[in-house]
Amino acid sequence: MKQHPFKIASLGIQHVLAMYAGAVIVPLIVGGALNLTGEQLTYLVSIDILMCGIATILQVWQNRFFGIGLPIVLGCTFTAVGPMIAIGGEYGVSAIYGSILVSGLIVVLIASFFSKLIKFFPPVVTGSVVTIIGITLIPVAMNNIAGGQGSPDFGSLSNISLAFGTLLFIILLYRFTKGFIRSVAILLGLAGGTIVAALMGKVNFAAVGEASWFHMVKPFYFGTPTFEWTPIITMTLVAIVSLVESTGVYFALSDITGRKLKESDLAKGYRAEGLAIMLGALFNAFPYTTYSQNVGLLQLSGVKTKNVIYTMGTMLIILGFVPKIGALTTVIPTPVLGGAMVAMFGMVIAYGIKMLSKVEFASQENLLIIACSVGMGLGVTAVPDLFAQLPESVKILTNNGIVAGSLTAIFLNIVFNVARPAKQSQTTNPNSQGAVL
Repeated sequence: MKQHPFKIASLGIQHVLAMYAGAVIVPLIVGGALNLTGEQLTYLVSIDILMCGIATILQVWQNRFFGIGLPIVLGCTFTAVGPMIAIGGEYGVSAIYGSILVSGLIVVLIASFFSKLIKFFPPVVTGSVVTIIGITLIPVAMNNIAGGQGSPDFGSLSNISLAFGTLLFIILLYRFTKGFIRSVAILLGLAGGTIVAALMGKVNFAAVGEASWFHMVKPFYFGTPTFEWTPIITMTLVAIVSLVESTGVYFALSDITGRKLKESDLAKGYRAEGLAIMLGALFNAFPYTTYSQNVGLLQLSGVKTKNVIYTMGTMLIILGFVPKIGALTTVIPTPVLGGAMVAMFGMVIAYGIKMLSKVEFASQENLLIIACSVGMGLGVTAVPDLFAQLPESVKILTNNGIVAGSLTAIFLNIVFNVARPAKQSQTTNPNSQGAVL
């Protein structure tokens, strides 16, 4: 069905706003930890936004070699933040990008093999993973509602009122409007909340004034990459973990769009992520993975066309070249973003539960898989220092609630469902020795 260009553009902006804060926070954290100069930090943020757009288009554009062809948004992975800071501190910035480059190449090479592991991702696993992703994002929304962690007015009445006022406005739009207005309810909610915040004196336009109009990007901005074994192994683990996270999002979008995924589709999706990671290394950006917040937005808007995501990817590329325009999105106050995030992240949880509805709940094994994986994911998110005493190489797999919960679901599914059929056939076949005994 043909859609009006204005509607597509509005939905594209909405997707940009949904992922922009998440995409920008990673370079700000990493750059700050590595003591980069203001000019270097500006480059890091701009190139990250630009590469998010290119990575997204690589994934949406389905061809013979790469691209899953679903309305997926790629952004820099949070899983890589800790490892990148650790590598930069010990081996230098050049080793970060050498390890990212090699890890992306490895993902491209193993994509076909990894896609054959589809039997390890039935609804009980993918539904659990998507639910965990949504649950682990909720604390981010809650902190934003209060004004952002570390803010001097954290939890103030004005912040809480602004956040829940934004959320209420979105709910009212969703309840009493139809068609286009309803599909861009999140965008209108953010705009309305920002206008009210401006009247309250909570909007700061300083970032827009300080940003330049044009920013040129160039490969190897931080110097020629260097290659060290430990960083390469570390970033390869991060990349594989990101593939596990992405698989859950692939299946969530497959369910939303009604398109059944084949092994070859998964391989092309993984290959696109590998290419995005390699490009990120060449231009000194970040490893990329699917952004689940945009899945919730896709479901809320009800518009599932790839044209919206193509438009959004193009917008990100433009923002990467024109920091002053990109800075406009940073004026949205944190509480306003938090109010909208409750709806978006909550929708991710709801979709995970919907995926789990396909699971055979009469099976105690399936209930245990869901219980342990969701419990582990939530537990690590609530108590992030749980595995603080483990070696750094192991903490990559345990410090992130999504990763810990996902690996728990995959492992328990292998124990109870993949490795079990042979055992069942022994006990249920009347001609077997087990039945005679």
